[in-house]
Amino acid sequence: MMSTAHDHAHGPIDVHAHWYPKAFLDLLSAHGAPQGVEWRETEKGPQFKVKHVMTGPVGPRFTDLDTRLAEMDGQGVQVHALSLSQPMVYWADRPLAERLSITFNDELARAHQRAPDRLIGLATLPMHEPDLAVREAERAAALPGVRGFYMATEVNGRELSDESLFPVFAAIEALGMPLFLHPVFVIAHARLEKFYLTNLLGNPFEGAIAAAHLIFGGVLDRFPELDIVLPHAGGAFPWLVGRLNRGWEKRQDLKHVKHSPVEYLRRFHYDTIGYSDAVIDYLVRHVGADRVLMGSDYCFPIAYEQPVKIITEHAALSAADKHAITESNARRLLRL
Repeated sequence: MMSTAHDHAHGPIDVHAHWYPKAFLDLLSAHGAPQGVEWRETEKGPQFKVKHVMTGPVGPRFTDLDTRLAEMDGQGVQVHALSLSQPMVYWADRPLAERLSITFNDELARAHQRAPDRLIGLATLPMHEPDLAVREAERAAALPGVRGFYMATEVNGRELSDESLFPVFAAIEALGMPLFLHPVFVIAHARLEKFYLTNLLGNPFEGAIAAAHLIFGGVLDRFPELDIVLPHAGGAFPWLVGRLNRGWEKRQDLKHVKHSPVEYLRRFHYDTIGYSDAVIDYLVRHVGADRVLMGSDYCFPIAYEQPVKIITEHAALSAADKHAITESNARRLLRL
């Protein structure tokens, strides 16, 4: 169950920090090829590709905990909430997807036991096999250091409004843990291949699509206690919520949800990865500082090098808001 031996000594908490444990990568390289994983070893670490998404090379910053802890010290970050990133596990068949998820989640627990006041985990689930995902959610929730769950903004073409996913949402809600979202395979990727736009534009639009499906698909109404965290400062969603609202006002086919889309803004939490002080200002003003969580996207190419300073050196934020965003909001949400 939840570890009580350590109180995660106070300090900034990074809720958006990716990790690839060696045991997970070993499974990927040994069993991934027949199921579509293209794997190659490079001098800087392995690279792997699933569909149109290339990951790596994943060197020591991605895999080695000593390297990570030293970099966290350099950033003034007390806690990383470790999460798997692309390609997640939904490309794999039932046995491999379950094995990959169990392996990753067990490694989260080991990382936490190694540095209990520095490393916690956001568990991965085989969402494309909802019965397995429910079983693994219940198992993983009892592991030391696991404080939430992590999933993609769509699952093998199934949007988050797909009712096949509802048993998993119900299980996560019942466990009282937050669900963090992250894009993997983005919309219209063929149009975004040039100029790194799959990340720069694809990722934030994926966040908006996921939020819209959760609202109009009735997921937020059906699971009123489910906490959902949108990555990349909510992506395009907070900026376009007025447009969603206009559709709800004017179209009878959108009237089935209990509230206007604007009223769902505070059902989500948002990380700070917007790459603009104006984005943080907008979230604080329109959503509330209590729904914003510090993140870095460690350790992908465009990640923040100094995620704490992004907030502490932001002139427009009050001292109370800075403390909430860097630390106390995450402490409350993750029950640290």
